[in-house]
Amino acid sequence: MEVLRLGDRYGRVATDLRVSLTDKCNLRCTYCMPAEGLDWMPDEQQLTDDELVRLIRIGVERLGIEEIRFTGGEPLVRRGLVDIVRQVREVSADVDLSMTTNALGLARAAQALADAGLNRVNVSLDTVRADTFAAITRRARLDDVVAGLAAAEAAGLGPVKVNAVLMRGVNDDQAPELLRWCLDRGYELRFIEQMPLDAQHGWQRDDMVTADEIFAHLATEFELSPAVEPRGSAPAERFLVDGGPATVGVIASVTRPFCGDCDRVRLTADGQVRNCLFARDESDLRAALRGGVSDAEIAERWVTAVAGKLAGHGIDDPGFLQPDRPMSAIGG
Repeated sequence: MEVLRLGDRYGRVATDLRVSLTDKCNLRCTYCMPAEGLDWMPDEQQLTDDELVRLIRIGVERLGIEEIRFTGGEPLVRRGLVDIVRQVREVSADVDLSMTTNALGLARAAQALADAGLNRVNVSLDTVRADTFAAITRRARLDDVVAGLAAAEAAGLGPVKVNAVLMRGVNDDQAPELLRWCLDRGYELRFIEQMPLDAQHGWQRDDMVTADEIFAHLATEFELSPAVEPRGSAPAERFLVDGGPATVGVIASVTRPFCGDCDRVRLTADGQVRNCLFARDESDLRAALRGGVSDAEIAERWVTAVAGKLAGHGIDDPGFLQPDRPMSAIGG
């Protein structure tokens, strides 16, 4: 079988597939969606488990996908998650399987996911203060997240990574506290600049806590130095903490874009290929699946979808338009 490559005209090749399993989420983070939630995707529009696994198999066997990350919404609310992981692991023993989650329910599912073949998890956690957590997520569930993190570590889903977004006047003063908390437990912390992907379209660049500000906050308690390992296509710029070996990362998608090294492609829960997180266009693979198109033809369509990828996300371009889909419907 000929293996095609998901390349674009700028020489980038996508080998990292982000798969959204659902647009639903059981938190209501203020930077993501309104308190009342959103109109969720109808079930008939969502890919079935078999459709999802078929597309992933095509990606791995025909298109050179080497890494797969399950995202949402919140992937833990997807029925059949463990079976999906198991079936994907049966496709390839070598593909790297990870999941980004808010960790609600992870305490119950961590061992089953590890047994099914999941390698590791990234957990979204912006604060370790219960009151701030409730203010950000509109849910008093910090203890459940902490339990989920511990369960992931115990199940061997490591290195366990924590993703944090800082918001001005909300938790931007808590960066050193969160890093210390993660260091004490052996978790790898990654700070992420808030991106224009909220459902409310209320993002303002001036309100965003920048990478430079994050470094300044951390420098009040820690000494940071660049990590020795090459960054490659990783979104996080990593730094040794107090000389190492522990590290902290910063994903500065807005102020320090890394589009030139991007190796990611995204598949939404309703079967649309997105060649960039901020893409305005999508390519429909669900219709091809349900129309009886062969695996080879689906692979060709996927190649075409990625070939048109733009040079960068264009956030600084005066004509930039935020994607119609919010983050919960795209998947990180």
